[in-house]
Amino acid sequence: MAEKYLIKAMHEGLRAAMREDERVVLIGEDVSRGVTGATKGLIDEFGPMRVRNTPISEQAFVGACVGAAAAGLRPVADLMFASFFYVAMDAVANQAAKLRYMSGGQVELPIVYVATSGPSGSAAAQHSESPHPMLMNVAGLKIVMPSTPYDAKGLVIASIRDPNPVVYLQDAEIGGMKGPVPDEPYEVPLGVADIKREGRDVTVVAIGATVRRALAVAAHLEARNGLSIEVIDPRSLAPLDERTILESVHKTGRLVVVDNARQRCSAASEIAALVAEKAWNALVAAPRRVAQADVPMPYAPNLELEVAVREQDIHAAVIDVANDARALVT
Repeated sequence: MAEKYLIKAMHEGLRAAMREDERVVLIGEDVSRGVTGATKGLIDEFGPMRVRNTPISEQAFVGACVGAAAAGLRPVADLMFASFFYVAMDAVANQAAKLRYMSGGQVELPIVYVATSGPSGSAAAQHSESPHPMLMNVAGLKIVMPSTPYDAKGLVIASIRDPNPVVYLQDAEIGGMKGPVPDEPYEVPLGVADIKREGRDVTVVAIGATVRRALAVAAHLEARNGLSIEVIDPRSLAPLDERTILESVHKTGRLVVVDNARQRCSAASEIAALVAEKAWNALVAAPRRVAQADVPMPYAPNLELEVAVREQDIHAAVIDVANDARALVT
């Protein structure tokens, strides 16, 4: 398989889905130009009727996708930055996420909302949000976040084929990451986690860009300390593959969850609570969360690095949980 950038893999997934089904339409701000690269050149193949630029009004075009999907299209809406979900939350949470349920399944809403998520290098507070924990709380939405180019392409295709609204978040830090990607179309199924590295001593569940940091920490600690660390990438946050996570914790007895969102009410909090509730007897140490500080993302590069999740943060949490000899009361 050829090595491709994650953004290129997303592009290939979009193109394959648009070739497969003429009902797939792409709308959003500057999608014809493809500022981030994922949509670049698609207008040349599919034309302005299927690749449509919109005004800078997320509330308008995100809501328009609800009507388009109800009328039989399969819209893909590019919001550029995940921070802009806040502008369009009524359409996403009250309309897209609810109407299939409220119509008793008579109305399908195959919408994919695509956005870059998280800090990307001094994009400042209004363009560096990681809103996946908030979106996980919206019943009726599916949420995916790839950590590799292979997963990026497969999740795009699976998301567009799904009959439900899907939020597809591309971690801003890894758009330029390279990895093997097949040329042909394929699906990465929603709701299925991937064990990126097998281990026996500590389970690390990492999300988005934090997966590669967790893998780097795992390799370092195995070489230096002899720790065998299992790294799990959920890939899909809703639905969440609980079984894979719980089976791993039953094997290792220890859990660290890494999430590039704020710690309070984070995805890390949900996964840690899940394990505490359903795998309590397997735990030999308290679960640890590694997440952002509960502050807006700073503009200054040095402060952004301080707030975002770093390898040393993951390293410290893994060492802490591995050294915790206190048996939990069962």
